[in-house]
Amino acid sequence: MSAIVKIANLDKYFGRLHVLRGINLDVSRSEVICIIGRSGSGKSTLLRCINFLEEPSTGTIEVEGLVAKAGGKGKEHRALIHAIRMKTGMVFQEFNLFPHMSVLDNVTEGPVTVKKIDKAEAVEIAEMNLDRVGLYDKKNEFPNRLSGGQKQRVAIARALAMEPRVMLFDEPTSALDPELIGEVLSVMKKVAKEGMTMLVVTHEMGFARDVADRVVVLGEGKIVEEGVPSELFSNPQHDMTKALIDRYRSAEG
Repeated sequence: MSAIVKIANLDKYFGRLHVLRGINLDVSRSEVICIIGRSGSGKSTLLRCINFLEEPSTGTIEVEGLVAKAGGKGKEHRALIHAIRMKTGMVFQEFNLFPHMSVLDNVTEGPVTVKKIDKAEAVEIAEMNLDRVGLYDKKNEFPNRLSGGQKQRVAIARALAMEPRVMLFDEPTSALDPELIGEVLSVMKKVAKEGMTMLVVTHEMGFARDVADRVVVLGEGKIVEEGVPSELFSNPQHDMTKALIDRYRSAEG
């Protein structure tokens, strides 16, 4: 199957700090990849480089045939980055909803202002995606009336309303109370089953084990191990992977 995302020879420096080191990763269409690793291993930075929220220091990023090289400048490069962002939806740790807008207006804002879609059509798309995440009945509420889990589900609906080809999730449950995590993970499972290509930075090892097609382990800015969950969880090869899985099993009891 052809790759929809290709990351080649990716490095990222913050000053002298070398955060990503020679990352190479291909992601197939409809594949779900979970990226795990200790805090500070470069997971979120990797995700943010894919849609150029962080500018890579070296290497190339390709999303559905659009190839952007690190260090590009000028109008053409900016147009290319915009085109890549139109193909990639992103869900962050924090929900970043507009507090003065209703749920429906939060979800229609992107399609109307960025894609210049007619408001009536944007409402239709928004309502469909709110239904997809189980929040159609909350469309006229304001964010302060929602739980953290509901806010994150609205954020997922908002990203889906832009009709991306790839969804990037940056630890989407880390800001949630434990009892609210399940509702967000179940929506993500549903989106995965629908065939969405997903890259998920997560500490939720159960989700990685059950939903991912492939798990990528990052350590000190490098991919130290990758594989299908059944093999990686039952027979981890790298010490870092073993430590992560041991910690998960201890917490699971």
